[in-house]
Amino acid sequence: MALRGDHAKPFSTFKPKTDGHAYAAELITQIKDMNHGKYLHEDSEYLSKSNFCIGAAAYPEKHFEAESHEIDFDHLREKVNAGAEYLVTQMFFDNQKYFDFVNKCRENDIHIPIIPGLKILSTKKQLDILPKLFYLEMPTNFDKAVRKAKDDKDARKIGIEWCITQCRELIKFGVPALHFYTMSKSTTTMAVAKEIF
Repeated sequence: MALRGDHAKPFSTFKPKTDGHAYAAELITQIKDMNHGKYLHEDSEYLSKSNFCIGAAAYPEKHFEAESHEIDFDHLREKVNAGAEYLVTQMFFDNQKYFDFVNKCRENDIHIPIIPGLKILSTKKQLDILPKLFYLEMPTNFDKAVRKAKDDKDARKIGIEWCITQCRELIKFGVPALHFYTMSKSTTTMAVAKEIF
């Protein structure tokens, strides 16, 4: 995965290091060059061609730094044109956002695999934290159900059931794979995997 990365504190925007990359598309170009045997330092003793399969991030609900969906889509196209061979999306809780995004890609001649990124809600607090951190929307019926949960255990159960439903719909849609953002906690992902695989 060729990711630009997040901004470092105390900066509010991403600042590349000297001679570093400001955008993921630039990193993808460098990796693609390495696959053709072209390195930044020609005097390197390791000049054989690399063989990386390059993935890139995609944002069905728009990257928070992009001024518009159109500008965000232009950045996505730059990554694909630079050599990205597959995409993994930011997490989403509304499958329609993913379906619409894939359809837009296909209509615009982007035909590489687009892997949906999923996060299983595991606490009531995440209902408010995740949208702020990752700039995404929670579906109204999901939001209401979690807010009615009596505790985190109940919220986790709702989160698991919601993700199972998401997975089944996505598999039916024909996704190439499923990517789970576990955040170093695998028990909820295992619970989902047992139901769908």
